[in-house]
Amino acid sequence: MRALRTCRKGETENWGDSRRHYPRLAVKNPIPSATVSRLPVYLRCLSDLPTTQMTCSSDQLGTIAGVNSAQVRKDLSYIDAHGVRGVGYDIDELRRELRRALGLMKSHAVAIIGAGNLGTALSNYPGFAGWGFEVKAMFDVDPSRVGEEVDGLLVEPLSDLERIVSERSISIGIVATPSHAAQDVADRLVRAGVRSILNFAPAILRRMSGVEVRRVDLSTELQILAYYLQQD
Repeated sequence: MRALRTCRKGETENWGDSRRHYPRLAVKNPIPSATVSRLPVYLRCLSDLPTTQMTCSSDQLGTIAGVNSAQVRKDLSYIDAHGVRGVGYDIDELRRELRRALGLMKSHAVAIIGAGNLGTALSNYPGFAGWGFEVKAMFDVDPSRVGEEVDGLLVEPLSDLERIVSERSISIGIVATPSHAAQDVADRLVRAGVRSILNFAPAILRRMSGVEVRRVDLSTELQILAYYLQQD
């Protein structure tokens, strides 16, 4: 087994298990991961602009996003978005290019594993649907939770995970389980064919080739904030 490393929020965890490997899709001129992490920020910034505004300069977009204009232009060059000198980028066209680059031109079926407080809150998050992510399944091992309805979604037994992932074409799994259960759940998601996982569990997952894991650890983020507080 390869050595593990701790990842901060926003980092990609590629984790491995020698039992099975998923080939990564071939990508022409792959975009650097740092740029990929900024593309959704640019897309969000465009959504915050006045609806009557037709164009946006790299200076304006950079100011809103918190990066310099040269970085904006470099990032957008990876998605073949080209502005006009003295005019800027056509906002509608840039929004389309960003959505295309991020794979948001089609919807993605999502499954949440863990119907506790966090999983329930995530299922109720209205922002998923607006960006093309549809929560199609929620699982739990607690018999008292199975059969409950959460925001119109039936909580189903974890024992049915593989079948439901296949039947509903689940492409993204959200792990919202206690730490001790996270690895087993992630392994099962991958064996079922899921290659993208958002991990909210306070656990580091093993690496696997061809699987992308984004880890969100709220306690880690609070610890980082505590560090900066003591610098005052």
